Amino acid sequence: MTTISRLAIVGGGPGGLMLARLLLLRGFEPVVFERDQHSGERPQGGSLDLHEETGLRAMSLAGLAKEFAAAARPEDQGDRLYDQHGTLLFDRDGAGDSRPEIDRIELRRILLESLPTGVVQWGSRVEAVVPRTEGGYDLVVAGAGQRFDVVIGADGAWSQVRPLLTEDVPRYEGVTLVELGFDSLRHLNVDALVGRGKMFAVGDNRVLIAQRNGSGHIRGYAGLRITESEAQALAAKQPERIRAMLVEAFAGWASELIDMIEIGDFIGVRPLYAMPIGHAWRNHPGVTLLGDAAHLMSPFSGEGVNLALADAVDLADALASADRWEAIAACETEIMKRAMPAAEGAAAGLNGALSSQGAAPVLEHYRERVRG
Repeated sequence: MTTISRLAIVGGGPGGLMLARLLLLRGFEPVVFERDQHSGERPQGGSLDLHEETGLRAMSLAGLAKEFAAAARPEDQGDRLYDQHGTLLFDRDGAGDSRPEIDRIELRRILLESLPTGVVQWGSRVEAVVPRTEGGYDLVVAGAGQRFDVVIGADGAWSQVRPLLTEDVPRYEGVTLVELGFDSLRHLNVDALVGRGKMFAVGDNRVLIAQRNGSGHIRGYAGLRITESEAQALAAKQPERIRAMLVEAFAGWASELIDMIEIGDFIGVRPLYAMPIGHAWRNHPGVTLLGDAAHLMSPFSGEGVNLALADAVDLADALASADRWEAIAACETEIMKRAMPAAEGAAAGLNGALSSQGAAPVLEHYRERVRG
């Protein structure tokens, strides 16, 4: 087996950090390049639910099940569905479910604390990945190249590594979310609407989502169908102008739902992008992908982080195997195969939540889940 003396992971999200942890346990010395200056530089997103066969399995294999259990919130697995008039159509508390929630920042903290100092190179934005004629790759950071034998792209939607393997790029999904934040103690009306978990309020091509996070925080999203150019123009506006546009877009909805738009703390505008369903790339020794870099999809399947963690498990096993690149090729096939139904589910979930049929598609989805 050819020795890997220099192995780089581009991106310090959950997938990249999990891969680093698993490789360290197998005797490798990976280097993680992360653009953030430090772990608290920017918000890390909302609450995540880990699944037994993917995310929870990865945490166990990484020796982090105890740390996960201490930070997880199994009590927040409920679902509520309202129509645009504020009528409660579905309410399930989720007690006894096996997909515990955890704040993304807490999951990242657990993974970071499992790595020795120096594994993550903070403030290291990878500007390019350049193949070397004699083999390996130069990672260009701050204008200077660093040589590596193997490069794994865990760098998300706009991956710098992906172009080495495919010309496919993410496509706009036709939907943009405006992210809002609420303090559950200060906004008791929102707290009451959400219940123990998350809520959807669905109307004619509009959606309001709110999800309980840790530390008394609730994260919300107002979603609507607009063009990509309209989304870019919206992101350039001042927060109060964005809020005013949303209030107008949701005119006629129940007052308690409109209140969510009016009182939420503005966080950001999030146009939704996805890789083409069925996307695949050509195997090339020395470079591969995981997570959103490999199979970006909308969050409406709830599978993104779970797929990234499962990818990390499979890639760590393949990199440690005797027939490394044959194993990597097989692993990539599995990664793409596993992502297909999740991507289809994400597209269906997105189009069900924002449709001319109102809440009916989402209600049927919830009922199907209850029926098993």
